[in-house]
Amino acid sequence: MAAVVGWFTNWLAIQMSFYPVQFIGFGVVGWQGVIPRKAEKMAHICIDRTLQHFGDLNSVYQKLEPQRIVQQVLTQVSPRMDEYIDEVMYEVQPVLWDNLPMFVKERIYQWARQQLPSRIEELVEDFGDDLDDLVDLKALLSRELQHHPDLMNRIFKQAGAVELQSVINRGALIGALLGALLVPFWISYPQPWVLPVGGFAIGFITNWLAINLIFAPLRPRRMLFWRFQGLFLQRQDEISDIWAQLVAEELITVEKVADAMINGRHGARTRSILQKHLRPMLDNSMVMRLAAQVTVGMSGYTDLKRAMNDKAVLATRDVFSDPAFNKERAPVVAGVLAGQMKALKPEEFQEILRPAFREEEIQLMLIGGLFGAIAGFIQFVLI
Repeated sequence: MAAVVGWFTNWLAIQMSFYPVQFIGFGVVGWQGVIPRKAEKMAHICIDRTLQHFGDLNSVYQKLEPQRIVQQVLTQVSPRMDEYIDEVMYEVQPVLWDNLPMFVKERIYQWARQQLPSRIEELVEDFGDDLDDLVDLKALLSRELQHHPDLMNRIFKQAGAVELQSVINRGALIGALLGALLVPFWISYPQPWVLPVGGFAIGFITNWLAINLIFAPLRPRRMLFWRFQGLFLQRQDEISDIWAQLVAEELITVEKVADAMINGRHGARTRSILQKHLRPMLDNSMVMRLAAQVTVGMSGYTDLKRAMNDKAVLATRDVFSDPAFNKERAPVVAGVLAGQMKALKPEEFQEILRPAFREEEIQLMLIGGLFGAIAGFIQFVLI
């Protein structure tokens, strides 16, 4: 019976770590899985621990190969350049553009296509220099985890599937050993309180051991023929690879970073950089000269600049929403994160995962004890 209690309470502790994904209850009475509730905190700690060792987001950007980003932009934008110019001009000066001879439009299209590569190269270089100031990485993570609270669950389950199952199985063994110690005590003192109290102790202790088996001891230790270490810690390299891959594919994608640049709290600065690099195309182009002839001074220039800037923002979304490009670049980000996670000392690696559980440990242990006490009481009644 103690083995069943040990297995069940460990299984329950693991389940309560993951589920429910959303809070269930009324007011302060209820429960939400430890990992979904602490997902933001764990993600922030992970980023702090890894990026502070690597350097900064700008350094990660260099690993993404800016020239490859330039090629991606040109590949996506160049074939649609004529379409973008048409949309901008029809918004600002529809009559002019509709009546313009086709050969003049063709010259404008050709001039814009010639100018595009140099503009994009300078723009990408400028973004790379200021990326840390343009992207609030913690805000990006918080937003994504709010929209997908089950994401950290999937990361934990895939990264630690072997360890979690091992904790559940060991709960049965530990429960059986504790139950064996309880037998002589029950025989000597067959009092009504012995089995419920013993059951509480077994449920409490097995849950305590379940949590500690994941995170302790920090460094490998030997006992006779056995070498042991915290289950997550002894597979730091493998877990780092899985964790980093999922974070790179689900959280810190090129598309989401680009979206954070445009729509985040530094979006205005991103737009000003876009405008800085687009302005020469306006100042030196036939489009600007033609627009100036039929518009009223600077107001026409302002309208054209605004429309072109808005179109550049939309084009940026199209460029970096390409699934193939995001999939291709994800291993680069994953490699950076995994390399730094593997380089962490055991106590630093533990601090990525442990803080979220530390605040909830006593509750999980008490719940395990409660179920153990109930099992002990049922056993006493049946006896």
